[in-house]
This record gives sequence, structure tokens and C-alpha cells, in this order.
Amino acid sequence: MALPPQLKPIQHHLRTAQEHDKREPVVAYYCRLHAMQTGMKLDSKTPECRKYLVKLMDQLEMMKKELSDNESISQEIVGNAHIENYALKMFLYADSEDRSGHFHKNMIKSFYTSSLLFDVLSVFGELSDENIQHRKYAKWKAAYIHNCLKNGETPQPGPIGMEGEAYDDEFGAEVGGPSQEPQNLPHSQPSFHGHPSNQPPVSNFSNIQIPPGSHAPANTPAEVPHPEGDMRLTPEDFTRAQKYCKYAGSALQYEDVGTAIQNLQKALMLLTTGKE
Repeated sequence: MALPPQLKPIQHHLRTAQEHDKREPVVAYYCRLHAMQTGMKLDSKTPECRKYLVKLMDQLEMMKKELSDNESISQEIVGNAHIENYALKMFLYADSEDRSGHFHKNMIKSFYTSSLLFDVLSVFGELSDENIQHRKYAKWKAAYIHNCLKNGETPQPGPIGMEGEAYDDEFGAEVGGPSQEPQNLPHSQPSFHGHPSNQPPVSNFSNIQIPPGSHAPANTPAEVPHPEGDMRLTPEDFTRAQKYCKYAGSALQYEDVGTAIQNLQKALMLLTTGKE
């Protein structure tokens, strides 16, 4: 069924879902969920749009049943961590290639797809300031490098002279083909230490840095602290501790030992001292 013109803004998120159906069904599910929620706001009244959105809802229900044993679907907090980790990994891979002066279609596609995945995070609530900046930077970089290569120019690496670039449907269509989608992100891509939401906010794009070392484990404490005698944990403390454990589990899916250890340490510190 063809996408109605009124729902054109969700076409790239739906394409990203199709590209991830087999290798990352969780990503595909949340891309469609975001598209459905956005589509409902765009136009849910005209017959053609309603028919299309109902079909999309049915597809989401079917995917939810098929993935019912996947915690990233059954538990929103795990799904949030999964999508955020995946988006940031893709962003960091593209940023690393860019800063190394390696300009090619796969890195453009990675910037572009990461920006769409930062959009998708809105299904879990408001985006953090950091993710808003990552999204804006990734969209600009994808359009800027694409336009440079198209015009036979050499792009400048890094956040130099961030300007408005034409980011139109033609561009999205050109970089959106599945043949240009990297089948697997390289193992050499940078790892981040600590979940993105635990990082200090980025004030401007020149401060975006690639954390050093891939899969470098954090230092483990010499002793495990014992719970303090008069300490009482609040429900919010338990929720935060659970969050850190979920982030650690998500990091291990990407073999990111450093992030897993750091988040487990934070959970342990919170549970034993009541402080972070």
C-alpha cells in the first residue's frame, strides 16, 4: 500500500524499519511505532491515511507478539537503552570516519540513520539536550558531506562551519537505498564509557568528542562497599538502580564491557550508599 502524501514525513523512518527487519527487529519495531505515532498527529482522519495507519498498527501488533520474549519490547526502559545505544554507536562510527577524513556512502548513511533513530527515541519521552544536539549535527553532516561529494568537493572533517544544508527528499532517497546500509558496524568503532544520558551535556558541536579506546574496561573497585546502617533507599533509588542494570545489559549486547562495568558500579554504589 502506497504511503499517502500527507504522511510523507514518516517515509524515511519506515524505510529504516524495513532495512532493519531481519538484523535488528527491535530497531525496526520502534521505528514503525514512531512512524505510527507521528502519522496519527499528521492526519488520522482522511480515509486513505486512516487505512494506512490501521495497517501499520496491525503490523506493530504482529511484531509485538513475535518479539514478546524480548525484554527490549516488553520493558520500555530496556527498549529505550537499546535504541539509544544503537543510535549512538552508529553516530560515533560515522563521526570517527568523518574526523579521520574517510568520506563514503556508508558513513553518510550512518549519520543519516542515526539522526532518524534519535527521532525514534521520542517514543520514550522527551529527548535529552545531548541527543537533540547529536540529531541536529548528524542531519547536518549527512547533508553536508553528501552535497560536497555530489559537487566534487572535499568535505571538511569535524564540526567546522556548521551551515544550513539542503536536506530534502531527494537527498533522503539517494542515501536511503538498502545497498548503502552497512550490514554490520565495524568492530573497531569507538565505544562510549557510560550511558549517553550519564554524560555531561554538550554545549556546542566543537566539543563533541570520541571517547578513547574500544571496549576498554573501567577500573573495578578494590572493595565492595557495605550498606550503610541508617540508609534507606527510596522508590526512586530502586528505579535508578534498575535503570543502570538495564543499561549494563544493553551494553553487553554490543560487547561493550567498559560501559557495562561502569553502569553496574553505579548501581552498586547507589544500593550500598544511597548516593551516586
